[in-house]
Amino acid sequence: MALSMHKDSVNKQMDSSKYVRYTPEQVEALERVYTECPKPSSLRRQQLIRECPILSNIEPKQIKVWFQNRRCREKQRKEASRLQTVNRKLTAMNKLLMEENDRLQKQVSHLVYENGYMRQQLQSASGTTTDNSCESVVMSGQQQQQQNPTPQHPQRDANNPAGLLAIAEETLAEFLSKATGTAVDWVQMIGMKPGPDSIGIVAVSRNCSGVAARACGLVSLEPTKVAEILKERPSWFRDCRSIDVLSAIPTGNGGTIELIYMQTYAPTTLAAARDFWTLRYTTSLEDGSLVICERSLTSSTGGPAGPPTTSFVRAEVLPSGYLIRPCEGGGSIIHIVDHVDLDAWSVPEVLRPLYESSKILAQKMTVAALRHIRQIAQESSGEIQYGGGRQPAVLRTFSQRLCRGFNDAVNGFADDGWSLMGSDGVEDVTVMINSSPNKFLGSQYSTSMFSTFGGGVLCAKASMLLQNVPPALLVRFLREHRSEWADYGVDAYSAACLKASPYAVPCARPGGFPGSQVILPLAHTVEHEEFLEVVRLEGHAFSPEDVALARDMYLLQLCSGVDENAVGACAQLVFAPIDESFADDAPLLPSGFRVIPLDPKSDGPAATRTLDLASTLEVGAGGARPAGEADLNGYNLRSVLTIAFQFTFESHLRDNVAAMARQYVRSVVGSVQRVAMAISPSRLSSHMGPKPLPGSPEALTLARWICRSYRIHTGGELFRVESQASDAILKQLWLHSDAILCCSVKTNASPVFTFANQAGLDMLETTLVALQDIMLDKILDEAGRKILCSEFSKIMQQGFAYLPAGICLSSMGRPVSYDQAIAWKVLNDDDSNHCLAFMFLNWSFV
Repeated sequence: MALSMHKDSVNKQMDSSKYVRYTPEQVEALERVYTECPKPSSLRRQQLIRECPILSNIEPKQIKVWFQNRRCREKQRKEASRLQTVNRKLTAMNKLLMEENDRLQKQVSHLVYENGYMRQQLQSASGTTTDNSCESVVMSGQQQQQQNPTPQHPQRDANNPAGLLAIAEETLAEFLSKATGTAVDWVQMIGMKPGPDSIGIVAVSRNCSGVAARACGLVSLEPTKVAEILKERPSWFRDCRSIDVLSAIPTGNGGTIELIYMQTYAPTTLAAARDFWTLRYTTSLEDGSLVICERSLTSSTGGPAGPPTTSFVRAEVLPSGYLIRPCEGGGSIIHIVDHVDLDAWSVPEVLRPLYESSKILAQKMTVAALRHIRQIAQESSGEIQYGGGRQPAVLRTFSQRLCRGFNDAVNGFADDGWSLMGSDGVEDVTVMINSSPNKFLGSQYSTSMFSTFGGGVLCAKASMLLQNVPPALLVRFLREHRSEWADYGVDAYSAACLKASPYAVPCARPGGFPGSQVILPLAHTVEHEEFLEVVRLEGHAFSPEDVALARDMYLLQLCSGVDENAVGACAQLVFAPIDESFADDAPLLPSGFRVIPLDPKSDGPAATRTLDLASTLEVGAGGARPAGEADLNGYNLRSVLTIAFQFTFESHLRDNVAAMARQYVRSVVGSVQRVAMAISPSRLSSHMGPKPLPGSPEALTLARWICRSYRIHTGGELFRVESQASDAILKQLWLHSDAILCCSVKTNASPVFTFANQAGLDMLETTLVALQDIMLDKILDEAGRKILCSEFSKIMQQGFAYLPAGICLSSMGRPVSYDQAIAWKVLNDDDSNHCLAFMFLNWSFV
């Protein structure tokens, strides 16, 4: 009996798995269903058999098997396609690396020859009595000039295409010698490792006139599309204010010569902006590659003179450009060379490193171009999906408008309508006004932002030098701890400017209005070097006249350059108030911070540091930060900080707004200086020991009170003191694994936190200074608040209470779970109530 059942089972399996040959008509019918539903249910398969008579001779199980096989084939096809794409990338990258290796071999041969020549010169000099040191210096200078030839040409007629073509062909030859040859001594940038998913190979110049950067990489776009994107320079070069093609001349070889005038923004308020007058040559090479090369037209190169300018310093583009080669199987290999002379001698000496740094040029232009093309390529292929129903192009436009608006504010060009406002006697803050809103129509502003009674835009700005502050670390802190520097009333005024009638001008009082921020991610670039987000500022009103402060406010915020390992990267935080509707054409009035490194990174021994502001403010020296963070050798010796805040104003309130803006920027500068001093790695000793604790007598006394009160009320010890040192209790309290927090006990105000140990600060994602802006009821959820209210009288009478497991929120809005909480009264030496203490056991982020 059992053997018979086994045979029947085997026969059924064989029947269900036997091969079925389908007719073309049957396959077509099944394919139609597969297109609509790749995984139909049993009912859908039975319905299919009923609706298609040509499938009536096929069993439902066979149709199920067909769909399984079809899905498997589709999966295999996609995987094969993916592997082919990876293989093409690796093949192209291998070709690129082999070419780079050949170029480096040539460079090595050249250096070996120079080294031998110098040895010979030194030997001959030491073997004779004649001093030839001057001669050897001259020879060395001649060799240096040979690396960067600057041919002299007679003035060429602007109306003579043959003369311009000669300049273009010379530019092409010099550009190619830099892109694929050894005309410039290239040194690979740290952290730029080649690979199929990397940004590419990035190098900077060493010992050449001006500053230069070079990059080569792979993108999955065709050469013509890449060329089109690269020519649209304002879309990816954030410092480009305008680019005008004043003349275009076709050449006999199918190319084009263009005469271009470009204006760029100054990155700070301390130096004038640069402009360029260049010839751009677009042509094709014999191997099918596209070339776009460019150089400035000067008296030494020949060619027509450029347009005169008054607000700009004329800088020079040395032969630069793009070599775009088609890649087998699709895509392109791109070589980029940027070589400029920014006339560094015309800026203050302290700022010259900014204009003499090849690394900064590489980040701002060369790498930015490659990243932008990669971003477009991934968006085009559907690899990047953003939420919120926004198209990637719309989000990119928001980022560009924020940067452009901030750059306009920092520079304040007269042809945009900006004019300088009189000083109040102190020159630390510059105030400019723009009473011509029509100048901005069609760009980042809107007439809805200006009163019918007349008004305009006011900008208060300042630049300052910072010592030993990593730009990325500073901007990260400013982003995450807005309450350290921002004034809630000023934020409310800026938000009210979007409405029809702004309320009265506030008195700037940083931190005067406690409020929390919630950061909502919106978009980010491929390598997360820049991200766009919406910040919600939660409103609080303490009196009827502050009703405008009760509304939540929203900021559109762009943050970039917060990777501490990116050499020469500018860190920036730019934001603009928006309303709840957040339309695609929403008016933006950006303000923010920009921090640019002035010196190369130090190469000292690795160490660690903390991002905790309060611990360094209170303690004097920093301590350990989590593993995986950047090392101490990642900081810059000096950097320049630029701050600009914009406000709209009505004509009759102009002076009031100006006074408020000055006061506000000064208070922000003071706050940023305090933050910068606190997080400066130079405050760390070269021999890092254990993290020091808040060592004031008040902290020692409070620690003793907390432990003594816990013992009095609960009958147990908070922890066993293992040392007789005077600060042993404080040390163990500070390093206790559970979060211990103290808050004020005032009958007429909400409890505000006054102290937390390290675990408490970590749980709330805050600092000892920012802790004082956090109220107890804001971190507890509704259930936690109800339990605390019900147990409050017990705490005050009995001295302590155990609270059940629950959820609370960090200052950044992240939920935190805990297994249990203990609350107890902290008594002072007179046994009077000093504060309430809470201990959250076994907490963790949800």
